[in-house]
Amino acid sequence: MTDRGYTLIELSVVVLLIGIMLLVAVPRVRDTLLNDDLKAATRQIVGASRELRNEAIREQVDYILRIDLDDPGFWTYSADTTSEKQNEIRGGAIRFPEGIRIADVRHSGEARKTEGEASVRFFHKGYTEPTVIHLMKDDRTFTLVFNPFLQTVSVNEGYVDFIFNEDDRSGI
Repeated sequence: MTDRGYTLIELSVVVLLIGIMLLVAVPRVRDTLLNDDLKAATRQIVGASRELRNEAIREQVDYILRIDLDDPGFWTYSADTTSEKQNEIRGGAIRFPEGIRIADVRHSGEARKTEGEASVRFFHKGYTEPTVIHLMKDDRTFTLVFNPFLQTVSVNEGYVDFIFNEDDRSGI
């Protein structure tokens, strides 16, 4: 008759091997999740858009998210800000980490913008103009879709050609 089961030594070796694998794998996974520059830039824009939408409703003033495609970054201001103050705010723009670029920005019914500056307007009634932003790093892309009436920004991994309505098919 044979005993069925594992000895204490066999169980100890298995636990030791699992511990060594976790010791090696966990820091790499943690660094990938926490230090991914593309995801961090995406979170920055999504966070800023939430804040602007809330500010626009609370203050009953339109707010602008201004995006610099040439020197990737963004800054925000209220629609009633003077041009001198806008230039001052632009100097403190949030810049993305090295290697992150904004591939293009497209508003509903307009062609893609690949250079210069673009803006997303958050209206005091709680909606925003429909906009798509493509963020890239190396061969990875995230598509941010600003839905006009939803309280969120949709984030898609990969380059997604988003169509807001039938009139936008010419802008693709």
